[in-house]
Amino acid sequence: MVAGSFASSFHGRPRTTHDADVVIDPTPEALERLLEALVEAGFYVPASSARDALRRRRQFNVIETASAFKLDLIIRKDRPFSREEFERRAREDRAAVPAVMATAEDTILSKLEWAKMGGGSERQLDDVRGVIEVKGADLDRAYIEGWAVELGVLELWREVSR
Repeated sequence: MVAGSFASSFHGRPRTTHDADVVIDPTPEALERLLEALVEAGFYVPASSARDALRRRRQFNVIETASAFKLDLIIRKDRPFSREEFERRAREDRAAVPAVMATAEDTILSKLEWAKMGGGSERQLDDVRGVIEVKGADLDRAYIEGWAVELGVLELWREVSR
């Protein structure tokens, strides 16, 4: 599932970024197949870091060697919001390259969490404002507010959604 700045650029105002965040939920066997496919596609893949990330439910990075573009492969967290977010992901065929994307609402919630962890990061909050600006009335605000309470980001949500 494409997340992070690529997702907020897709749902909101575009901005440049130096990497892409992709949430994955592989079994150990599926992770091995993914690592093999990435190597075959020309990526530098630190296999031991990837296996450790799966065990610890963290992230690892792979780098496309021709362009030096970095992918942050994030193992889905084992918590209710992360499971819900992953279940709600949607295939977006209107993207330049069809992709499975986090929803606008879940992108907002994730960005609010990152902003909270970063002490109110304006970049994250600007991404949220951009999604609100573009999606506006189409957003499921009740869904956002419910999870914002659970995630401890309701105050930030209210601040940016005024």
